[in-house]
Amino acid sequence: MSAPGQGYRGRARGESAAMTSTAALPSPAIAVRRSAKPRIAWPWLDRAGRFSPLKASVLVLALLPGAAVAWLLATGQMGAEPFKQAAREVGTITYRMLLLTLLVTPLRAVADWPAIVQVRRMLGLVTLGYALAHLGLYVAHMNGDLAKVASEIALRAYLTIGFGALLGLAVLGATSTDAAMKRMGRGWKRLHRLVVPIALLGLVHFFIQSKADVTEPTLMAGFVIWLLCWRTLPRELQASGLGLLAVAIVAALGTVSVEYAWYALATRIPAERVLAANLDVLNGLRPAVIVLVTGLLAAAVPGLRRRLAGRRGAIA
Repeated sequence: MSAPGQGYRGRARGESAAMTSTAALPSPAIAVRRSAKPRIAWPWLDRAGRFSPLKASVLVLALLPGAAVAWLLATGQMGAEPFKQAAREVGTITYRMLLLTLLVTPLRAVADWPAIVQVRRMLGLVTLGYALAHLGLYVAHMNGDLAKVASEIALRAYLTIGFGALLGLAVLGATSTDAAMKRMGRGWKRLHRLVVPIALLGLVHFFIQSKADVTEPTLMAGFVIWLLCWRTLPRELQASGLGLLAVAIVAALGTVSVEYAWYALATRIPAERVLAANLDVLNGLRPAVIVLVTGLLAAAVPGLRRRLAGRRGAIA
């Protein structure tokens, strides 16, 4: 038997230890707050659920062109066929957004800007949104006659190509979640590499729809050529001035070739005149010149970064 008082003291020590252990644990409310994540993955939040000024700024800039088209359409400033014109404008915006999405990875390497990667998924989804709006405006132009829309898509090659690109974007958008990445494993990367063929399909659609004036699609083609050339570079040259200089020259020559081939094969406009216009900068910059200048600016970035780093080191 225990001595009188020992049982009480034992119980007291047990209760004290239990109270200390309980006090060390966070309250249920605090635990919920610590583990809680935003139920909705708002595009202006980073992966930790914090507000991201970069993502918010890019989102606003990405939506402004669409807002401008919506304003012009709502105020009757889209001409005699407003939905048709709006569909064309949104189609152009769609391809620009797709190109910006593709250029995020080169921008990260060339500018040594890892944070820019966080906007890539968001830009891809914005691109999909614009593509769906492009289709919706076309349906509105057809007075909502879905049977006629389906018939046009089936019978007109450029619409079939464009619709195929849209379906591809929809698949990529539907699988752009973290859950899809985990579920698909290595297959996710293989699937999302299809963004380049999708971009090429969209480019063909863009060229055929533009008909005689292919200035905009030619410019987009030049940047796609730059992107493809950059991807073929060895990793150690992807952020070097020499490698980027070579890419700029090849992309500019490729842009001239695409423009010449289009006018020579698809129109009655003398291709030689268009080719000569690339040398006449006084009458405006042709797509090849813009691609070359942009590529040269990109080639200058690595050297500029090294100089700035050297100055900072000297100051420190």
